Amino acid sequence: MTHQPPVLPGCRMGIVGGGQLGRMLSLVASEMGYDVAVLDPDPESPAGRVADEHLCAPYDDESALTWLKTHCQAVTTEFENVPADVLEHLSSQCIVSPSAAAVSIAQDRIQEKTFLQRHGLQTAPFSTISQPSQIAAAWRTLGGGDAILKTARMGYDGKGQSLCGSQDEVDQAFRAMGEVPCVLEERVEIATEISIVLARSKGGQVACYPAAENVHTRGILDYTIVPARLNPGVADKAQVLATKLADAMDYVGVLAVEFFITKTGDVLINEIAPRPHNSGHFTQDAADTCQFEQQLRTLCQLPLGSTQLRSAAVMVNLMGDLWCGGEPNWLAILRNEQAKLHLYGKKLPRTGRKMGHFTYLAEDVEIALDKALALKQALSD
Repeated sequence: MTHQPPVLPGCRMGIVGGGQLGRMLSLVASEMGYDVAVLDPDPESPAGRVADEHLCAPYDDESALTWLKTHCQAVTTEFENVPADVLEHLSSQCIVSPSAAAVSIAQDRIQEKTFLQRHGLQTAPFSTISQPSQIAAAWRTLGGGDAILKTARMGYDGKGQSLCGSQDEVDQAFRAMGEVPCVLEERVEIATEISIVLARSKGGQVACYPAAENVHTRGILDYTIVPARLNPGVADKAQVLATKLADAMDYVGVLAVEFFITKTGDVLINEIAPRPHNSGHFTQDAADTCQFEQQLRTLCQLPLGSTQLRSAAVMVNLMGDLWCGGEPNWLAILRNEQAKLHLYGKKLPRTGRKMGHFTYLAEDVEIALDKALALKQALSD
């Protein structure tokens, strides 16, 4: 393969997808001297509003894709559900990372878990269901305990999932999901949920951020604690497994790997995200190099930045629910010099919609957690 020189400031990069991750990447790219073009069908997309060019068109629009191929030196995506063949199409003429092959693995839970299993990476026990006749065997395979039925595609933030305590409940949930292909996963006893966010270069260099401890509410990330309150050996093992996975995928870009730490001490991979991740937002304020700069560096084939943590941090998601009583009390955050506010430019707050986040920095992780949760409460007061 012909060696490709790095894509340097002054060039244009493209982003397929215009959500908040694309917005934060666009802002970092602009600061580093790149022009940014965003492809997203929403005229009010958060990334489209700050990019130099917003191609307001469907992701598979031929003229928009031709424009990206012609005018961008490198293209990435900010979410995993962009059609993989779009990325493959773009790669014929410009640098694209992560690759279509890597993204396609993360788009489908069946492919993802099968890939993990094939490479010796442990997950919770699971079976696949594509038709009703497979339900009984899948239920028996998992031993008849509590299980979670998850759609193979398009599920996120708790969507496309159903907790099942019997075979009949699996049958009902499968019908309610439209009998689309699903994964039936044993419900393991979880002590902690963590994630490892890493960057991997085209040459195979890997830089991992410290393990992040994640707390969810109704299936959506509520807040992230860094460094995770874990036995150091567990955090190290998770980093080793995440790196092994990135190498197996020949991954280029920022990759988030979510883990279950069970009550018996097992370290299980839950799912992967081929992009910057909500649980990595702490890097914007607490690390030498944020995850969005790392995404730009891997895409443009630049050296990786340092992942050194500067302080303990707690990142708190700001959901649309906060607006139920009117505009949140932003002064509660803005008057606090240890808190950093990030809003995504979304005009319509909705229950369960991520509108922004804030990060609280402190020398001690427990102090950061106490202060962050108190600030979260003050926003509603």
